[in-house]
Formats: sequence, structure tokens, C-alpha cells
Amino acid sequence: MSDAAPRLAIVVLISGNGSNLQAIIDAVATAALPVEIRAVISNKPEAQGLERARRAGIAALVVDHRQYPDRATFDAALQATIDQYQPQLVVLAGFMRILTPEFVAHYHGRLLNVHPSLLPAFRGLDTHRRALEAGVQEHGVSIHFVTAELDGGPVAAQTAVAVLPGDDAFSLAARVRQAEHALYPRVIRWFAEGRLTLRANRAMLDDEPVRLSQQTTNG
Repeated sequence: MSDAAPRLAIVVLISGNGSNLQAIIDAVATAALPVEIRAVISNKPEAQGLERARRAGIAALVVDHRQYPDRATFDAALQATIDQYQPQLVVLAGFMRILTPEFVAHYHGRLLNVHPSLLPAFRGLDTHRRALEAGVQEHGVSIHFVTAELDGGPVAAQTAVAVLPGDDAFSLAARVRQAEHALYPRVIRWFAEGRLTLRANRAMLDDEPVRLSQQTTNG
């Protein structure tokens, strides 16, 4: 994609530190990622990632889930806020909320999430501890399209991370986080370039169904 080509409009949702957000911001700054981050939205006003957005000159907003009586009402308010920025892609980067089917359907095919495991293994929380307790030799990160099934949407890419002798949840998490920071901007770039799509509930790369064993070699 040339520098003159239109940039993909995205909105990033966060709940905490925003390290994946920073990786995306950095990739945009080096012209490695042809997107325009129109807004960063958090469900927590204390999220440190909001300051990362402000430093980069990006609109930083809060839709505090604690101000709404239920998930449906919160998701409707969040959706209304997102849609003010007319994104072509919504990126979940450590957004710790279970989304309603109505919200997910509204962004069908243009909602990505990062999950710290090699899905379908270890859906949900505490993935690093659970991986260690299970005695697996490989852990890692998955980028997937979001569907109504928790952590169950079609996977677009994965990077495996070896579990080393002496690892604890913190050391393993740190290496997985490094893999996330490399992989997520790459997958967003595929989407921006029109290479990655969701079709018939399958992740497609270059018009072929994703084969996870080969994903990290596809540029």
C-alpha cells in the first residue's frame, strides 16, 4: 500500500495499561501500519492506556461500565461512542468486557481481539497460570475475529511461545506480551490492505482459509 493510499480508520478499546495500543501507535508512527487511530476508548477512567493515546494526540474517551445498569445498556452507549468516529475496524487491545451478541453483530467482520493463548486452548482468564499447570511445552498468542462465542471467533494468526524451565506466570506473560506486540500490528495491516477478511465464519488471508501453522510467515 502506498503512502498516498487512504488509511484504514480504526478505534481501539482498552481497559488497562495499553501496551498493545502502544505497539499499534508505534507501528503507525513508523509507517509500518497504514491506519488512522481515530479514538481510544476505555471502560475504566483510570486506564493508563488513555495517557498513551493523549501523548500521541489521539482522542481518549471513557465509557465507564459502572455507570450503566447492565451489559446491554453499556454496550449500546459504547457502540454509539464508537460510531461517532466511523471506524472501518474496531480493535480490542486488553478490553476486559464480555460483549453482547448485538454489539458483536453490529461490527461483524470488523472486530478483532488479541488473546494470550494458542486458541482454542485456554479460553478466558489466567491463561499463563493455566498453561503452566497443564504442563504444555508451547503457549502463545492468538489474534481472532470476535463472535458471540467467548474467545471462540475464527483465528487470523498465532505465534507460539516456548514454555521454559523455571517459568512462572509473570515470566511467561512477559514473553507472550512481546509476541503480541509484534503480531497484532501485522494482522491489522493485513486487514488494512484488504488481505484479511471474515467470510462464512472463516478467517481468510489472500482469499485462502487461514492455516495457523503458516500464519506468521505470511508477511
